[in-house]
This record gives sequence, structure tokens and C-alpha cells, in this order.
Amino acid sequence: MRPVWITVFAACGGLLISCCAGNPALNHKPCPLSPQTCQAFRAGDFANLDSSSVVNAPDFEKRVLEQGGTVEFVFGDERPFRQCHASTVTQTRSGDLLAAWFGGTREKNPDVSIWLSRRTASGWTPPEKIARAKEMAHWNPVLFTDPATGDIHLFFKVGLDPKVWSTWRRISRDDGKTWNEPEELVPGDVGGRGPVKNKLIVLSDGTWLAPASTEKGGWECFADRSTDGGRTWIRTENFPKDPSIPRRVGGAIQPTFWESEPGQVTALVRTGAKQIWKSTSTDYGKTWTPMIPAGLPNNNSGIDALRLEDGRVLLVLNPVNIQWGPRTPL
Repeated sequence: MRPVWITVFAACGGLLISCCAGNPALNHKPCPLSPQTCQAFRAGDFANLDSSSVVNAPDFEKRVLEQGGTVEFVFGDERPFRQCHASTVTQTRSGDLLAAWFGGTREKNPDVSIWLSRRTASGWTPPEKIARAKEMAHWNPVLFTDPATGDIHLFFKVGLDPKVWSTWRRISRDDGKTWNEPEELVPGDVGGRGPVKNKLIVLSDGTWLAPASTEKGGWECFADRSTDGGRTWIRTENFPKDPSIPRRVGGAIQPTFWESEPGQVTALVRTGAKQIWKSTSTDYGKTWTPMIPAGLPNNNSGIDALRLEDGRVLLVLNPVNIQWGPRTPL
């Protein structure tokens, strides 16, 4: 499977994806980060980042094009839904890209479903409704390709709102051409198990680690672990909060994970505290340190991180430290 770096932008005018296929001849040159910043990212030391660590969306788009990638819309104004949100991308064994999102009249409306499009050599296919498990709102799809089997898992939420939603899944064993019937990830779940918004990762010991959170009775983050390829899941305790963080600040949701060394996992989380918080695990995600400020701004909007094969970590965020502030710039 070729390595592919992708940025996805969901907007009312369409879904924009920029993609840069890995090319060994390029060797990631020029590296956009200084040596100090690269070392800080690898160590999770966000206090020692410098300005070279920030790449805005226009500059990223320029670099993608310079390295032979593409920037294109998955669909335009002609689409079978009014609004869309929470896009996700994965690559199939054949090299095609799959993109999914939730779309409908508006977020939380009962007609909101999960939609899918495929990127082939001839372009993106028209959006098709891929998941409608119940006659109520669907949310937050997460696509994941099992590196061991090539099976594609589509996780998504179903429910009236995030406090009471449950996690469902469909699986494709033929690169997303056909899917099994929707099934609850953990039968009887209320509040959400498995990945809440960001992709799960496969640890060095083969464990699947899903970044998870719940919102009933307050915002709480945890990890869901599977040691049998996603068949069964074990929930960790909620991430504790460092005593130095005032109670009035509230909690955190929607973690993103990466493994820096075997068993050593870093989590960054979205908060209502105008900053990203950080927690770490040294036992393959079984237990977690108290969350502390990571030295990065947050506008109470989602974030996502990706560790590259050379050890660098990419983090997508809005550098805005205003509660419910604008989701721009990216």
C-alpha cells in the first residue's frame, strides 16, 4: 500500500481533499520543520515548538501541488444533502481512496445519514448513502483499513444527540464495494464506544487503540482497546484531569493518538479551556496520566494527529484560543 498524506476540508460548498502520494525520490524534502521542532514533536514536548511547525492551509496546498499531488472537490453544489460534516478518508488495498461524511438537512436532523465516495483513476464517484442503521441522526463516520487483512471498517454514531448515541459499524472485505449489514459495535452501548471522531491506530503489539469520549454528565475521554482485530473491545478508565486544572473549565472530548515508541502513546484532546490537553500512556493504552495543558491553542473544535513513518507527527488544528472561536485559519 502506498503511503498517502491527505487533508480533508468539509464546507457547505463541497468536500475538498488534498492528497500527496508518497514518492521515495522526494524523501520529504524540504522538511517544513526545524530539527528542534522535529525533536520536540517526537518527544511530545510542545512547549519547545517554534514557528516553523506551523503550516497554513494555502501553503500546505501549494506544497501538495509542488510534489505532484492533487487538490480537488469530492462533489460540488449538486449533491443529495444540504449540509455535510465530519469527513474521514482511508486507502484501500487497490490504492483507491474512500471518503465518508455525514450529510442531511442539518446536523442532528433525523434525515442525516452516512455518505461515501470513491477516488479512482477517473475521479470521484457520486456520493452514495452507505449507512442508515435507524431512522434517526447519524454522526461522525470513521474509516479504517485493517493493515493485516485489508478489510475496511466504517464506524459511525447513531442517536438523538452525543449524550445518548451508540456506535455502529459496517465492514467491507472487497475494498469498499460491498458491506455487511450495520451492527452495534458493543451491544447495549449508550454514549459511544470505539472511535468517536478520529481514526484508531494499531500499536506495535498489534492492539487496536480507538480514541473515544462520552458527553453524558460531562465530557470524558478514554481509550477503547481491541486485541482480537476489532471483534471485542475493552474500555479503559476515563482520563484523569490534573488537579491544577480548575473544575469550572470542564472536561475534554475527541482524543487523537499516536505511538512514539513501543507501548508509549500520546493523546491530545479537544477542550473548552482554550487549549489542547495532553495525556500519555506507557503500557499500550491501558492506563493514562492526568491530562495537562499541552501548550497548544484550541477553540473547542476538533483536532487530529498523524505519525509518519520517519517519526514526524502532523497535527491539524485551528490555532485559535477562543472558546467556540472561529474554525479558521486551519
